[in-house]
Amino acid sequence: MTWTLPEPMLTTPVSVPDLRPGCAAEPKWDGFRALVSVDVGQVVLRSRRGTEMGPSFPEVVAGALQLPDSTALDGELVVWDAAGRLTFERLQNRLARRGTGAAQEWPAHFVAFDLLRLSGTDTTSWPYQRRRAALESVFAARRLSAP
Repeated sequence: MTWTLPEPMLTTPVSVPDLRPGCAAEPKWDGFRALVSVDVGQVVLRSRRGTEMGPSFPEVVAGALQLPDSTALDGELVVWDAAGRLTFERLQNRLARRGTGAAQEWPAHFVAFDLLRLSGTDTTSWPYQRRRAALESVFAARRLSAP
């Protein structure tokens, strides 16, 4: 059976970030929602609407190769400026300026916040707390580096 990237869960804005016990939340990064999947050395990086974004973000594709095979993450693509602030404008410009020149000038990072598949195991039925712990374990065990 072929595994396909699921539709991403969409964000819900709240006026007060109070969480009920057992709930979790992620901040809204100033970036593009994206899903990344690695299968047999091939990386798929797509937007929440299904647009293939790998050619615009080769450094993120290269970084994703550090993941275990048959693994998929949900997260967000972001670009920081020299002062350490997120800059959506530069991220948008990256879509128009493909390749390593743009990647060197305005490097993008993938902020992972959910584990959708791990080494071939579909994790979407796992409770979020278990998926999050597994995601953190993958990053720690592999000593993953930016982006």
